[in-house]
Amino acid sequence: MSSSVYEDVADHLARVLKGADAGAWTDLDGHVRGVIRWGDQVPAPGAWLSAAPGRRPTDLELTLALCGPDGRTREAALPYVTHTPALLPLLVIRCADWAEPVRERARELLSAELPGIAPEALATVAAVVLREARRLRGEPAYDLLTARLSEAPAAHVLALRAAEDRAVRRLAHRVTVDRALLSPARLAAIAATDPDVVVQDLCANAAIATAGDTVDETVLAPLLGSRTGRVRAAGVTALRRTERAAEAEPFLYDRSVLVRACARWTLRQTGTDPLPLYRAACAAGNRTPDFAAVGLGECGDRATDAPALWALIAHERPRVRAGAVAGLRLLDAVRLQRLAPLLDDSSPRVVREAAKALAPWADHFPADALSLVPGDAPADTVADVVADVVAEVVAEAPAVAPVHAPDGVTTPEPRPWAFRVLRLARWRNRSRSAST
Repeated sequence: MSSSVYEDVADHLARVLKGADAGAWTDLDGHVRGVIRWGDQVPAPGAWLSAAPGRRPTDLELTLALCGPDGRTREAALPYVTHTPALLPLLVIRCADWAEPVRERARELLSAELPGIAPEALATVAAVVLREARRLRGEPAYDLLTARLSEAPAAHVLALRAAEDRAVRRLAHRVTVDRALLSPARLAAIAATDPDVVVQDLCANAAIATAGDTVDETVLAPLLGSRTGRVRAAGVTALRRTERAAEAEPFLYDRSVLVRACARWTLRQTGTDPLPLYRAACAAGNRTPDFAAVGLGECGDRATDAPALWALIAHERPRVRAGAVAGLRLLDAVRLQRLAPLLDDSSPRVVREAAKALAPWADHFPADALSLVPGDAPADTVADVVADVVAEVVAEAPAVAPVHAPDGVTTPEPRPWAFRVLRLARWRNRSRSAST
């Protein structure tokens, strides 16, 4: 093999050994095989096996033999990996080899090596195992790893929770939960602080399940105080176990829709209807919680609660105004002429909610008008668009006198989806006429 090819493979191997991710080992395997198969004047990569039996190869020689295209060479080189722990990830890759003798021998060696691997090396091996598990014939190596972790010392498993690879961290936390290596309070703290949502869900549910009916403040406080909505929702649900369901009321006005739903469920389990609480909060004037309006829209009645939400679109706090708009949308109580002026609101939050609520009337606006927010376009531009749309709606109103229903009979207004269907049908008729 030419010196340039050796240098290329050696550089690639050096980069991988410095701590690259699991995918780099797979790339190295394919790269070496391509170099050997298609390179010019490339000798057999396992020549050292027969030239000097028993000699310990260099990392480069062993890599070339383990990744080469000849299955017999790969199989013969496998036992030498046990003396080179840094190349154990290549042993994992060979466990999914397309040649049966190679993969069977590799699995035997991996099963023998896993118990003696140091925690630092185990993290790298585990990352490659989890990546190779997605491949055809990659499951046996995964089974060997999980079986080892189920019996490994607790310190080794807990150390893997800090691994750089996300899949390894998740597996380590899962094994930790299955083996009950941490207390409910510690699991709750992890759920409240870990940035991975999978770990958050796993540890939050495990903390509550492990504590059982004795969920105390050491578990609830981290969950309820978490910045993640899913974790807070788990804590709110757990309040029912501790007969503290009344403490779920403040979470009716949480910023997370999931937390609000769990708070409503928790209160209903103890016979408390959350709807009057929402109505009272929305009628509290300046003391109205920021997300009380959207909560009312999630469980309220259109005929009864829409007027209260319309009153809140003029509230002094942008979050309350935005919540009122979202609540009107959820109640299907949006009225174009009344809501269109909010596209000129000073708060981008309110403008976004108004644009979302007015999306069914997008054909009334110029192109991209609903995407204009303060800061993206001059205020005069947004105001002009709003004024033109409102004027157009008023001009298109029927000039004939409205038909009144008989006394005592209420005539429901057409639903917004009905107007959308009619517009779609009208557009299709116009298209067909133009095509003919």
